[in-house]
Order: sequence, then structure tokens, then C-alpha cells
Amino acid sequence: MTSGQLIIVRHGRTAYNAQGRLQGRTDNPLDDVGEEQATRVARHLKASVGADSLVMCSPLVRARQTAQAIADELELEVSIDERWIEIDYGALEGVRQIDVPGDIWSEWRQDPSFAPELGESLVSVQERVASACDELMERLEGRTAVIVTHVSPIKSSIAWALGVDVGVGWRTQLDTASVTRIALTPRGPVLRTFNEIAP
Repeated sequence: MTSGQLIIVRHGRTAYNAQGRLQGRTDNPLDDVGEEQATRVARHLKASVGADSLVMCSPLVRARQTAQAIADELELEVSIDERWIEIDYGALEGVRQIDVPGDIWSEWRQDPSFAPELGESLVSVQERVASACDELMERLEGRTAVIVTHVSPIKSSIAWALGVDVGVGWRTQLDTASVTRIALTPRGPVLRTFNEIAP
């Protein structure tokens, strides 16, 4: 018997996503495309989420809007867990990815403890996400948790599931409104799907 399942959803698109900007803690709402994506992913999940499931999300508005669309479709309530908030890009918030200096990207890739000025490191994200995942592993008892969050926390959850360094995130790609599924088994977490897109 499994111990449950994590269905981890990246929020729908925002204007910053469309512009290729680092968004982090900048609290942008979904754009029109993002709202449509949220509706689609909510319908997509309906068949695989039971009435006893949990829906939780990051406190940022783009995640809350996406989570609310899912909760409305499933007739469930949404709870907020601060541990699923996006990485803080600090002084790089709002900067287009193509405008971030190459030496910063290099340092980021080589050192998971690197943090941009006034920002947060990938190690810090990994610690809080692993804490949230460990707690759900104990709590779910066969149920499903749908978690709406952001790129960095999802990549951290993948590292947690696979038992690898958070640097694995640099070798992955996550689209907006994508779904990642992690089974929680008696032998530990198992990655089932990654970057699954609702039809």
C-alpha cells in the first residue's frame, strides 16, 4: 500500500513568464493565458484526485489563483504553506534571463549555496521544500496532496524524490501549468511523471 501521492503543479503563466523575466517573490497575477492554463490543469486533475485530498499552495498570487481553480473544480479548500514559495532572486528580481551576467549563471550552476545579492540560495529552497515533503510523507496516509508552486520548489521536490543534489534542477525544464507526480511508497518517494501538460 502506498503512503500517498504528491501532485505538484507549476502555476499558470504571468506577464513576467511571457517576457522571460526572473519572477521570484514578485507577486504578479496570472495573465489571460495563465488563467486558461489553470482551468485546463484543474480539469485534467479531476479524474485522479479524490474527495479526501489536500490542495495547498505558495502564498504568491499566481500560485493561489491556480490553486483556487483546481480547488473549485475538485470542490476542496486551499491551504497556504509558506515553504512552497518561489526562490528569492533578490537584486535580480524582474531582470530578463538573457540580461543576467554569464558569470552569475556560472556561479549559480557550480555552487548550490550561491545566492544573488539580497536573494536566496538553492540549498535554502531545498531545505524548506524537503521539510514540507517529509511532513506530507508522514501525514497523507494514502491520500493525495495537490501542491501549486513554482519552478525552484518543484525542482527541489524532484531532487528530494530522487535522493540527488539540488543541482539536478539545471538539467530539467518545467513549463507553466505543468504537473509532476511523486508516489509516496513504503520504500520511499518515486518520481512518476515530470512536466506533464494538460491537454
